[in-house]
Amino acid sequence: MKSSISAAEVHRQYSEGVSAFRRQIADPALRVKFTQQADVFFRACALGVWQRDGAAVTPRHVEYYNAIYAKGNPAPTILFWELSSAVLEYPGFKPPEFFARMRACDKVSGTGLARRFIDLTTLMLLLFAAVDDQVGEAEAGFVNSCADALSALCDKDGLKGERSPLDVGDFVTQRPQPAQPETAEKPQEAPQAEEEPAPTLKELLEQLDGLCGLEKVKADVKSLINLVKVRKLRQEHGLPVPPMSLHLVFMGNPGTGKTTVARLLAQIYKAMGVLSKGQLVEVDRSGLVAGFVGQTAIKTGEAVQKALGGVLFIDEAYALANQDNPNDFGREAIETLLKGMEDHRADLVVIVAGYTELMDRFIHANPGLESRFNKYFYFEDYTGDQLMEIFRSMCEKNGYTLDESGQACTARLLHGLYENRDENFGNARDVRNLFERAVARQADRVAALEQPDKEALMALTEADLQESPQA
Repeated sequence: MKSSISAAEVHRQYSEGVSAFRRQIADPALRVKFTQQADVFFRACALGVWQRDGAAVTPRHVEYYNAIYAKGNPAPTILFWELSSAVLEYPGFKPPEFFARMRACDKVSGTGLARRFIDLTTLMLLLFAAVDDQVGEAEAGFVNSCADALSALCDKDGLKGERSPLDVGDFVTQRPQPAQPETAEKPQEAPQAEEEPAPTLKELLEQLDGLCGLEKVKADVKSLINLVKVRKLRQEHGLPVPPMSLHLVFMGNPGTGKTTVARLLAQIYKAMGVLSKGQLVEVDRSGLVAGFVGQTAIKTGEAVQKALGGVLFIDEAYALANQDNPNDFGREAIETLLKGMEDHRADLVVIVAGYTELMDRFIHANPGLESRFNKYFYFEDYTGDQLMEIFRSMCEKNGYTLDESGQACTARLLHGLYENRDENFGNARDVRNLFERAVARQADRVAALEQPDKEALMALTEADLQESPQA
């Protein structure tokens, strides 16, 4: 199996992680000791991870081992047979000597280096475990036991700290089942349900037209579709086509349909042959940024890989550009994202979304973002009448009815919600909250009836709505 992470990439991630941590060490003597001992410690940890794997050592293990050295330190040159013997003879995990001094510094200055070193160790061991593109239960167990051993020493010294943001269990992968002998009777396969045919471009455009409001967005989407169509026609006739970016910026308040339009666009691009799959992968800052150096690039890269062939939708994308903290890991996510967009420009569309003012600042925070995101869709707030239309649609889809007084009460509430809106206005989200609270009130009322009929089970009354607090 070809590894998705080369030895050169392992060296880069390891060296950057160790170097970044070393820069956080203020004590000169501790910094020197860490520099001298870190490579030896981590190479020993690699032996432990690979011993738990149980599989035979391969040339790739040798390449990984020889890549474990920080910038400025000599690179190891272990041979295959030497590594095989070292893995078999691994004596067990032993905390590094500098860890004791690190804890002593933390007790005096409260720097928290020891806890951060546990995070670094966990990340590096997972990197080593990925030598065969798999992280097994035994390997994950070893990583956890090493982190627990270091954490126990911190606890013993009274060094408090938060739990690592990295969950080792998230990285465990299922190993492929061994192939069955050809003579063995094959289990009867369950009948496969027929896949529904993908919606046509006409059907998708009808869904777009069926959305409440969003007239400007609908027009912008159709204009974009026309642009793509004409480009394809020009290509078919051998005419030159100017460069075009399909990446988009969605600007507007929450609850204005940004995710819904993004999902439709992904399917529209698929129907037009622009994208191969048409799926929507939705993430926010937490889905791209990790708690310490090195892991963010991996996390963002995984999101990009999952979105290949479709659309990567990043909600509240402005949170990636923390202007107040130049060392924020969001910058690493942006750089990884830009590289992914460049490497996969033929089969990946990225849509970033968020509040209008904040998104404008986000795009202009990085020249790479400015050059790739040059199409803006503005999602206006729903009016009171449109909010009412959304509420009626929710009732219809969920089997509820409104009498005249109930409709008048709902309209009054929603128009008031729109007229008094502020920065916390949630548009369709507020309508959904109002609907769910009304349904809960109705359930309490109907449950008290002896034998409610179908009409009573469906009816939302003025009382159900009046008792619902406004959002």
